[in-house]
Amino acid sequence: MTNFFRLSLVALAIAAAFSTSSGAYAQAETPVKASANESQDGLEDAGEKPLLKNMPAVRRSELSVKDGVQQVTITGGRQSDVDARRLSTAGKIIFGREELDRNGDSSIGEILKRLPGVTVGGRAGRGGDIRMRGMGSGYTQILINGERAPRGFSMDSLSPDQVERIEVMRGPVAEYSTQAIAGTINIVLREEYKQKDIELKISESFEQGRSAPTISLTYPGHLGEFSYALSGSIFRNHQRDEVITHTLEKDPSGQSTLEQDLLDVTHRESTGIHFTPRFNYRFENGDTLMLQPFMMNSRSNSRTSSNLDQTGGAQEYALANSVGNAETTLVRGFGNWQHKFEDNAKLNIKFGGAVSKTDSASLRSEYGNDGQFLKSIADTSATNDRSLNAGGKFTRPFGDGHTLALGLELENGKRDQTKASLDDKGAAQFADSGDNLTASTRRLAAFVQDEFDINAQWSAYAGLRWEGIHTSSSTASNVVENASSVWSPVLHAVWRLPDGSKDQVRMSLTSSYRAPVLNDLIALPSISPLNGPTKPDRTGNPLLKPELSKGIDLAYEHYLTRAGIMSVNLFVRSIDDLMRRQTELVATSTGSRWVSSPVNIGHAMTRGVELEAKFQLQEFFPEGPAIDLRTNYSHFWSSVDDILGPNNRLDQQPAQTGNFGLDYRAAGLPLTLGGNINWTPAYVTQASDTQINSTGIKRQLDVYGLWKFSPGMQLRLSANNLQADDSWSGSAVTTGGINHVQSSNAKTYTTWTLKMEMKI
Repeated sequence: MTNFFRLSLVALAIAAAFSTSSGAYAQAETPVKASANESQDGLEDAGEKPLLKNMPAVRRSELSVKDGVQQVTITGGRQSDVDARRLSTAGKIIFGREELDRNGDSSIGEILKRLPGVTVGGRAGRGGDIRMRGMGSGYTQILINGERAPRGFSMDSLSPDQVERIEVMRGPVAEYSTQAIAGTINIVLREEYKQKDIELKISESFEQGRSAPTISLTYPGHLGEFSYALSGSIFRNHQRDEVITHTLEKDPSGQSTLEQDLLDVTHRESTGIHFTPRFNYRFENGDTLMLQPFMMNSRSNSRTSSNLDQTGGAQEYALANSVGNAETTLVRGFGNWQHKFEDNAKLNIKFGGAVSKTDSASLRSEYGNDGQFLKSIADTSATNDRSLNAGGKFTRPFGDGHTLALGLELENGKRDQTKASLDDKGAAQFADSGDNLTASTRRLAAFVQDEFDINAQWSAYAGLRWEGIHTSSSTASNVVENASSVWSPVLHAVWRLPDGSKDQVRMSLTSSYRAPVLNDLIALPSISPLNGPTKPDRTGNPLLKPELSKGIDLAYEHYLTRAGIMSVNLFVRSIDDLMRRQTELVATSTGSRWVSSPVNIGHAMTRGVELEAKFQLQEFFPEGPAIDLRTNYSHFWSSVDDILGPNNRLDQQPAQTGNFGLDYRAAGLPLTLGGNINWTPAYVTQASDTQINSTGIKRQLDVYGLWKFSPGMQLRLSANNLQADDSWSGSAVTTGGINHVQSSNAKTYTTWTLKMEMKI
């Protein structure tokens, strides 16, 4: 904690430097508080002032004082992203359509990597898990329209054209699940009422000369009190990947016992279709009903050639050819019914469900040095997921500036999965091959929260959430059950600086947790063809407990006059029952194999500082060019008590990451040029007392040009990953006196995209 208070002093020093320009404001302003969870739909959400409850859908600006008389200034249009951020009690960053469209990205992951404190796993251009504050998979909660994303959902499968905005919340709130140790990212799908024109986008992307076209269409309309927006997109993609893996193994005397080079070349073709309509109906009594289905189908075919050059050891093969195909279909529905009472109370009922199906099959054939056929392995997998969810939230203002909310949520899910792995002689490759696995999960949650104004400068949010999860699964040979429940108190506060400043300080004390995912509890084995300490089989652990975290956040925000912001955010998380995968040599029905399984290993601490600046250059140089600057930098520290240092960090957490971007609007021309560079330096993690993992530097340069022919037509040319650096990773395992070192080098490529955007 000593280091934390040192960071706090640094934050206050930076805050003092930021506050020197406070004299730029023309008049004193007192902002109207918005709800901690208030969306930009926002005028009827919890926390609104009685003065504003009957206002139409217009932007709420600020209350100002002039000549001793309080005045309300109202301007047309919706609340800006920066205003919504400033008026929220709990810290929230909002990125609307302008940010989503800026670089012409083809996936949500490409957009998220530029946000403050967000990193994306994997190599450039191929997506990966989304991480806030550098923390690995599972610490960041991903929501769609405020609901948990269905199992098997990939962020890279969602087209940016189907998204209205992205909300990033660094601290948990009681209304949403507190499975958010690192934070929450809420993806809000396209809305209908803010769009009047038919919107058509046609793009063509090229990677190594391979075509990847996409077509997106949004068609809004209304019939009396019924309104709708039909949004959909289709795409096709061709990709080639090349990965070289070098392995070196030495005995206790330092003599080389194995050295090999493996070259994998994969060609992949994929197609997909997304459909995200939205329907709204307003009843005569003022009740509203919203329905928003989300439908997706994607198919892929792949071919992989693997060449193995080996010295020492028993060589399993010299050449392997693999072919595979997969198809995923997902249908999910969101529904919301809202009723308003005469005393300004409000009842929201949410309901929904999802059905998904994933089928995959692959055939791997292996050959010797002389081209002789050795064996083949056929893998098949069929997974069916179904879920239903319902919830209610009752909100009522009471007293002087209080808004109380109570809520209840229920979610049930079921999975049926069959995996089989057989060689050409019909022999099973693992014990439960071909068995049907049935798993079910039940999640029940209840919450209470209160938002209130302490005085003109102070606003606060207090919440309490209980959440229980029960998981059960069964196969022909095994039955597994796991149950856990967590209480999560949450407290947020905002202090708005007096004397007319827009600046403010945020403070949070929170409890959150990370529940084991279904695969970590009951997963059927995933078999590694080249089984070893760095390429083990993977399986689950039914005895896993959830990680529990206590957190502190402190932030200073300095708002500029032209929708700009400078901020510094400090955080600390103390984590108990940390989950981490451990690799051991295990006796199985097919012989001894290296197997990776998750276990709880003890306590960990992580802390960090996140800096952000976003402003127009003319804010400081009125005669300067029309340039918008966006930059952020984050530094992270972490330690795991039960693992020896010096690099006993949280898994996959880099030491730092940063972004720098700008946009230039040419004078006298309808032309905008811009770009962004994303940087994450190399880092080393002590995964266990016997294993060290290394990740190479990641730099990604994206540029674009936008020409506006008219208000309804524009052409965008963009280049993603212009530098196209190779992606490097490595691992070293020392066990039983054997030192096993492995490194992989993967090619990355530049993607060029030409997109025509039209409003009809």
